[in-house]
Amino acid sequence: MKINKSIYSILFAVLLLGCGGKEEKKEGFSVDRAKEVDKTFETPVVDEVPASQRVTLDEKGVGPIKDITLDPEIDPEMAAAGEALFKTNCTACHKLDKRFIGPSPRGIMERRSPEWIMNMILDPKLMTEQDRCAKDLLIEFNGAAMANQNLTVEETRSILEYFRTL
Repeated sequence: MKINKSIYSILFAVLLLGCGGKEEKKEGFSVDRAKEVDKTFETPVVDEVPASQRVTLDEKGVGPIKDITLDPEIDPEMAAAGEALFKTNCTACHKLDKRFIGPSPRGIMERRSPEWIMNMILDPKLMTEQDRCAKDLLIEFNGAAMANQNLTVEETRSILEYFRTL
């Protein structure tokens, strides 16, 4: 019995010594297994101001509206039509006085250019693909993409006129 224990102890010690610490150098092909970090999808640096409160009046967005001139006076008929369209198409996700599924439109005219607002309403998918602020809004609102309501330019312009009254 003592002999078996001695033999097992010696074999175990040889096994431990045989597995230990020397590093072999091989010539020829070698593979570095260090993991490379792909920075393509790196999370952008978060601005201190959330996208829904950020002011980007100089950006026009991406889409068909390149330039628009607003009359100094609000057109009440157009604003009323825009309010009706907003209530019909937008209130499922946008509330006037609070953050909901999407941002509140109150004060939007002080934060975004009229062109940006119209382009966002006309083609939200294109905007969230190519406009930085629209992408940030998508992230801020947990990936809840704005639905394309297939509105015409005239209908969108009416909604913009309504936003001027808020």
